[in-house]
Amino acid sequence: MKVDKTWTLFLDRDGVINKEHPGDYVKTWEEFHFEPGALEAIARFNSLFGGIYIVTNQRGVGINVMTETDLQRIHNKMLSEIKSAGGRIDAIYYCPDADRKSPMRKPRPGMAIKAKEEHPQIDFSKSIMAGNSKSDMEFGRAAGMITVFIDDKGGRNGHRDETMDYIFYSLKEFADFLKIEK
Repeated sequence: MKVDKTWTLFLDRDGVINKEHPGDYVKTWEEFHFEPGALEAIARFNSLFGGIYIVTNQRGVGINVMTETDLQRIHNKMLSEIKSAGGRIDAIYYCPDADRKSPMRKPRPGMAIKAKEEHPQIDFSKSIMAGNSKSDMEFGRAAGMITVFIDDKGGRNGHRDETMDYIFYSLKEFADFLKIEK
């Protein structure tokens, strides 16, 4: 996989950038903890990708476990930490809908379509979706992207399925791979 500044990277949030809370939601900044190596990886992606976007389902807002203001606070602090570490995120797209069939909710490609509408330089055939769930992989496939599964829990033992082009244990391992490939 050879990428350059004409390529775009889409990242899931929970379980990829920050620790996931199985069966719960990250509702406050105090509950948000970066995955090991994630800040370094995102900083390294800056030199490789022309655009870096987060796409994340945030159903906790839709079911009133947290407010949109809570989510914005988390995202603002996350972006500040990423910037302080030398990284950048060009935009965050999130789906707060409670309805699991919402066209904006992954695995449907609504957030990718919105990103392309706002950033017409995005070419899905030169885009990568990195996430830790089947819906992330289906989202990437639906938009015509290369898919990278982040096996943050180690449950797949390196075994890919038909929705995954690549599999790594962390965002840092993926960044290391891209650096070698360059």
